[in-house]
Amino acid sequence: MNCPAMSAAPTPSSCSSSSCSSYSSFRPLPPLLPQLSNNDSQRSLHFSNLSSLSNRLLGKHSLPLRALVSSTPLNISASSVISDDAISPSSVLSGDPKIGVLLLNLGGPETLDDVQPFLFNLFADPDIIRLPPLFQFLQKPLAQFISVARAPKSKEGYASIGGGSPLRHITDAQAEELRKCLVEKNVPAKVYVGMRYWHPFTEEAIEQIKTDGITKLVVLPLYPQFSISTSGSSLRLLERIFREDEYLVNMQHTVIPSWYQREGYIKAMANLIQGELEKFGSPSQVVIFFSAHGVPLAYVEEAGDPYKAEMEECVDLIMEELDKRKITNSYTLAYQSRVGPVEWLKPYTEEAITDLGKKGVENLLAVPISFVSEHIETLEEIDVEYKELALKSGIKNWGRVPALGTEPMFISDLADAVVESLPYVGAMAVSNLEARQSLVPLGSVEELLATYDSQRRELPAPVTMWEWGWTKSAETWNGRAAMLAVLALLVLEVTTGKGFLHQWGILPSL
Repeated sequence: MNCPAMSAAPTPSSCSSSSCSSYSSFRPLPPLLPQLSNNDSQRSLHFSNLSSLSNRLLGKHSLPLRALVSSTPLNISASSVISDDAISPSSVLSGDPKIGVLLLNLGGPETLDDVQPFLFNLFADPDIIRLPPLFQFLQKPLAQFISVARAPKSKEGYASIGGGSPLRHITDAQAEELRKCLVEKNVPAKVYVGMRYWHPFTEEAIEQIKTDGITKLVVLPLYPQFSISTSGSSLRLLERIFREDEYLVNMQHTVIPSWYQREGYIKAMANLIQGELEKFGSPSQVVIFFSAHGVPLAYVEEAGDPYKAEMEECVDLIMEELDKRKITNSYTLAYQSRVGPVEWLKPYTEEAITDLGKKGVENLLAVPISFVSEHIETLEEIDVEYKELALKSGIKNWGRVPALGTEPMFISDLADAVVESLPYVGAMAVSNLEARQSLVPLGSVEELLATYDSQRRELPAPVTMWEWGWTKSAETWNGRAAMLAVLALLVLEVTTGKGFLHQWGILPSL
């Protein structure tokens, strides 16, 4: 595989954060759709009302790529940033360090028999289903209940794409191409794959890293945008593993928590979109439909998750790149794959597709913006469910941009990100988090997670006193009593193996 040279610096924003309070608007649909009003066809993305976390972490100055590490940092102030020329990758390689790169991903069931245990691992993660502290002992029983209930439908989905997820195969291929690309860039590193919810688990990758004697580690989640529920969950697991292992405590490491702003990633996405647009009869009339994996709204509003802000900025950067190529199509962003009754980020993909059909859109190009590998959410949810919905909604021509996979420009850019981070493994260039450019600073596992944990706030109590009658207070307490009763019955069934859920076949008999 050729490893094309890419610029080392991330794509700069069109305006500095100190002088620009909002990003560009979503474009209105083309004039040939007269039935659309301006209000219906235009949506603006305003970043002036970001959470306090975003405001604190969004720096006022554009800084070079930097990293925090777990070793004792140098006492360097934000005003004395190390220059890009001060340290080179070659100097890091002196002394024959053993360099490793750990790719983090979600994982997926490889056979239909893997589906239920995979789902259990997923829903047993407290960063996926967040229970109040009082009920955290129910995490695994609840995960068992949900995984068993959802397994039949999930198996149908995996059966429709060949009987299992291709995620492991694709991630392994990405790891191998990244290794080759690093070798071409004179960085002989070993690349490891650690999955969060299925084999090879992160713990397995860490054991191999220790066996190989790695002394410098770059942790690279394969999620372009940071979210507590994706990169955050994997990093939290790493944090626990590191704290309990003397070898890992002493191993220098750095984390690249998000990389959606990088030039290679943006250009690779723009290349794929441009190529798919050319397959339509009238490319300029195609609406570009970015579909991202959703997260609960509370993660953004209450826990300070920067995912929504990073996703919107990522879309803007891709469209700015297309603008340079004279591609000025209308576009929109929606969120897919919500689970449960809680409110998730909106607009929802299925509702957005239906609305576009009602407004007369006939050409739609789906872009899986938060995914770099094909898996169930692209191959079944987008390619089958959303395509069918789009055609039923009046959209005549449907297209879909493939996931990046091992696209050379994308892999080369990941390699550049690794190389750029190496000089700062073992040194802390910036001690003030407020001086950082990105919403998510590079850093050690502990430093990074501490930043987010410090911003988490407890939800206010829904009622402050007991009230009787048809009041919000009474409804709240009735709901709590019902929830406790359901949870108690669930625990009883899981522990005893008897009850109506077992009789109905929802839970397996012990």
